Amino acid sequence: MRTLYTNAMVLGENGPETRAFVVENGRFSYVGSQSGAREVAGPDADQVDLGARFVSPGIIDAHTHLLLTGQSLRKVPLRDAPDLTTILERLRYAVRADPSVDRVFAAGWLQGALRGTAPTKGVLDAVVPDRPVYIDANDLHSMWVNSAALSELGIDQDTPDPLGGRIGRDPVTGEPDGMIYETATQQIARPYLASLLTDDDRDAQLEEAFAHYVAAGVTSVADMAVQPNDLAALERARARHHGRLPLRVKGYWLIHRRATEEENLAQVRRAVELAGKHCDEWLQMCGIKIIVDGVIDSCTAAMKEPYADGSECDPVWDRDALFPVVAAADATGLQVALHAIGDEASDIALDALEHAHDLNGPMDRRHRLEHLESVTPDNIRRLAELDVVASIQPAHADPAIQDNWRAVLGDSRVDRAFPWAEMVEAGAPMAISTDAPTAPHDPLPNFFVATTRLSALDSTLPPNLPHQAIDLAHTLRFATAGAAHACRAETTQGRIEEGCWADFSVLRENPFEQEHHALLSNAVTLCVIAGEQVHPPSRRSVAVFCTGLSHAAQRDRAAPRSPRPPAALPRPSGRPAQWPCDAPPGCSPEP
Repeated sequence: MRTLYTNAMVLGENGPETRAFVVENGRFSYVGSQSGAREVAGPDADQVDLGARFVSPGIIDAHTHLLLTGQSLRKVPLRDAPDLTTILERLRYAVRADPSVDRVFAAGWLQGALRGTAPTKGVLDAVVPDRPVYIDANDLHSMWVNSAALSELGIDQDTPDPLGGRIGRDPVTGEPDGMIYETATQQIARPYLASLLTDDDRDAQLEEAFAHYVAAGVTSVADMAVQPNDLAALERARARHHGRLPLRVKGYWLIHRRATEEENLAQVRRAVELAGKHCDEWLQMCGIKIIVDGVIDSCTAAMKEPYADGSECDPVWDRDALFPVVAAADATGLQVALHAIGDEASDIALDALEHAHDLNGPMDRRHRLEHLESVTPDNIRRLAELDVVASIQPAHADPAIQDNWRAVLGDSRVDRAFPWAEMVEAGAPMAISTDAPTAPHDPLPNFFVATTRLSALDSTLPPNLPHQAIDLAHTLRFATAGAAHACRAETTQGRIEEGCWADFSVLRENPFEQEHHALLSNAVTLCVIAGEQVHPPSRRSVAVFCTGLSHAAQRDRAAPRSPRPPAALPRPSGRPAQWPCDAPPGCSPEP
């Protein structure tokens, strides 16, 4: 099957330029002039006139969490809740809307919305006293729960803090106060909540994430912190879709900090096994993820100097624990993705990578540092020298969520927050991503924050250090070619060039001819993966996407896309409170 696409505006070296291209067997077989494309395509090719619309290489979300994103889409949304009153009203309404729910799940809670009120179990007990409430912090590094949730988790005064984590406690009584931090969420709360889900639940959540992503023009993702349930769900999805997935997935296996070096290295060996088993264009386990520190908002990021209140926080992984794991993974050829938000964490991470380089010798590594919210000029220089990818998430710098971030540092460190322009100037390889569900999965608002440092959530706010913005051309390249480089896929993805997979998306408006604010209202009108139209669904993609589903489910999937696409599988079978619901005025999840 051969398709000729004409009148496409694509980003060249000097800006957008008119191109035509031919797609055959899922790849670009020609990219160039209109006449050249017609000659290569021949008279029998299908033809699509793109009407001078802007065509982007398929966007690669280089750091996301697929299953968690699917789950969060059905939780009570709190990211846009401006204050505690709104947070509590949304929780209260979720229960009123369905009094039979067993648990209430919410996501996106921002520390700054509380405006000085402590996030305690008592605050939640006052509105939902009779069933567990679990609220994911916006950064997913902590969880706010009520008394009923603490009880079913088995957390009490005698529960020890896990290595690298903390259970919040009343300073007088020592009783758990309702906050769970870092590895306490990863090793206590999340495994318990995962045990409540069935495979059908997870399959439905994953399919919903796929549907939202392709509708946003994303053709490939790097799924960070993959765990057994995530991988099993991806394997089942692949079976449903006849050996492929709705989009390409690069997986990074999460390495938990354990008590002994042997326990840590055993996890690396498991990652090597998985990389050998999953290694094609649709599902590739290509590396490991290590969470070196926490987050600044919760004062759990590892900083060189104390926080404004005088507190300090040790890293989740110190050098003694981290060096052997990074060196072992590096020696096998695995990529290492290191979550490093604080300036001390990036020191530790780069020291570990240098140690691996010295120990194992030269090779094509493509290791990555994730987030880099507070990083010294010296470490930006080291990133470039070591050819370590700076993996950044612009939505985390949105001014609407920065008040608490700035307050807990409270000094000159806030003047170098998210120093992306310095990374560009230093020549560090860069990749842009969303880190969904800690931010919306749609890449266009993410691009808006990157290019303006303004808020995609509140247009009244001033920019957050505008001199650190990145121009639109760099932003788009970091979300396509740069992200492909970060995932070792630069020869097949991220570019509209001959030989690459025909993954691309078409925007309604040319962003290079609009004000930056237009990114917030722009939309994807066409998304193609491996030469097949996946949004809006074509008859062929619907057939592939829905094989094995009921007739009703296939009919719903083929229907015109609604603002919230239906899941391709039945909704989760449990009884959590789900969103959207018919919320009262002022309680709507939609802006």
